[in-house]
Amino acid sequence: MPRKPIGDRPMTDAERQARHRAARDAGKPIIRICRPSDLRSRAQRWRDAVAVLVALQEQYIAWQQGMPPNLNDSATAQALQVVCELDLSELQAVEPPRGFGRD
Repeated sequence: MPRKPIGDRPMTDAERQARHRAARDAGKPIIRICRPSDLRSRAQRWRDAVAVLVALQEQYIAWQQGMPPNLNDSATAQALQVVCELDLSELQAVEPPRGFGRD
């Protein structure tokens, strides 16, 4: 959503740049607000990451089951087997700590 214009019409790029330079030359402090890109709590990010891993593992299992038999000894099949054998239930059981009433 664009900001409302300061005057009766929006400033042009040149006017905006001139205002910025004048403020900088006048010694006014430049305030930059950095908003976090991800507003989810750490606990929610953990749960989402584990859910993504479980979904990926299911896709790898489907990929492995759909491979033709002549590729069972290939490096790809061996890598898929390792991924499919990972036990993600321990990750799902972990409940991250809550932090200072913000979670």
